[in-house]
Amino acid sequence: MEKPFIIGITGGSGSGKTRFLKELLSGFDGRYVTCISQDDYYRPREYQLVDKNGELNFDRPESIDYEHFASDLRALSEGKAVEKLEYTFNNPDVEPQKLVRKSAPVILVEGIFIFHYQKISELIDLKVFIDAKDYIKLQRRLKRDREERGYDADDVLYKYENHIMPSYHKYIAPYKEEADLVVPNNKDFDKALMVIRSLIDSKIIEQQ
Repeated sequence: MEKPFIIGITGGSGSGKTRFLKELLSGFDGRYVTCISQDDYYRPREYQLVDKNGELNFDRPESIDYEHFASDLRALSEGKAVEKLEYTFNNPDVEPQKLVRKSAPVILVEGIFIFHYQKISELIDLKVFIDAKDYIKLQRRLKRDREERGYDADDVLYKYENHIMPSYHKYIAPYKEEADLVVPNNKDFDKALMVIRSLIDSKIIEQQ
């Protein structure tokens, strides 16, 4: 098996990374394209940093067990399978499932800090940055965290102002210039999706 082609997808919280990834994956068989997400490598709550007001801050590079993350990505790049319990966003009502990831000709790696972590960034062949205006990202974040994760609106706004945006400007936005492809996603990303799907098709054919 040839070395898999690794595509890294990043962007600020609410930029639309998850939706982009889901639509991208929907067009491919799991034998040919697999995905690994930074979200499944959050450290336990007791290891998270707190801000000046004593609030947990999950929006810093230290919140992720990036050594484990990098190790699993490298294993996939070497054709090996990996296992990991999914992260449930601290929801006690959700039972975490065991995730089994098998290697494939194309690997998608997603997360807000994947370009910041050198051990992960250096494995990526194509870097994609999903971009959106700040007010649009906030609207999406509010909707998602309230409806899907049951968070209070005031809590979401506090984290956005004190954790998410400072982290974005320090650890995420600076890597936009390093991206091979920047995808504006204020409305849709159809053209970019088509381009990347075509690239993935070509990489799959190359390895057959």
